[in-house]
Amino acid sequence: MLLLRNEIPAGIPMKFSPVEGNRLRLDGGAMFGNVPKEMWKKWVESDDKNRIPLASRSLLVQTGTLNILFDVGIGAFFEPKLKDRFGVFEEEHELLKNLKALGLEESDIDMIVLSHLHFDHVGGLLPAYGEESKLLFPNANIYLSRAHWEHAKNPPLREHASFIPDILRLLEGSSRLHFVEGDKHKDFQGLVRFSYSNGHTVGLMLSTIEDVTFVSDLIPGTAWIHLPVVMGYDRFPELTVKEKEALLKGAARLFLTHDPHQAWINSNNKHPFK
Repeated sequence: MLLLRNEIPAGIPMKFSPVEGNRLRLDGGAMFGNVPKEMWKKWVESDDKNRIPLASRSLLVQTGTLNILFDVGIGAFFEPKLKDRFGVFEEEHELLKNLKALGLEESDIDMIVLSHLHFDHVGGLLPAYGEESKLLFPNANIYLSRAHWEHAKNPPLREHASFIPDILRLLEGSSRLHFVEGDKHKDFQGLVRFSYSNGHTVGLMLSTIEDVTFVSDLIPGTAWIHLPVVMGYDRFPELTVKEKEALLKGAARLFLTHDPHQAWINSNNKHPFK
């Protein structure tokens, strides 16, 4: 088991940095659920396959002694056929490249918090296509909701394709995987508060650091701030609506993983489109 390198120092300002990963394109109808295209086409452009552009963005939190990543994006692990299907056009592992631009190697990451195990949030744990399958970020402890782990090991048929068998196998065999239950985990020394959402998938984990909440797929981007707008991928859409409503009453600043244009939005922002 890897040990944390240092304790989190008290009173030192933390640094928050969005880190872009490989971009993807998913079907607009699936992303907007029962919102008709005549409406959502005013919000975002689609390509000739009806796919809309999406970021797969990570949040890097630096405490002065620790580098913590929240989600690792889709990565570049897909074979060419699936890369084309999901519109992943970059060949390089963009997250690793953009971490280097910030002066960090993958070995500099100390902790990785995974909101859930869908491929567009955890594919970045794997090397690019054609390289040996292994877990990257060798010095990082990896944290995940226990409820979601149990769900992912035997997912319902409708959700089965969202998981990467290699990731599950590698995580299960790793001493670096740690489960989170409740609103705290001792390794974070009070830095992160955890809460859970079950509308998109069982046990999706939200992380709050100071006034920032990493909302993951509960609110993928600015268009989904509007309560009735939920994804067709959501397991329980009405529950997603209720969970968004509860979150937006209490959260201050939201970090958006999939919005193609912006990483942050205030929770009191109204739906930005007509």
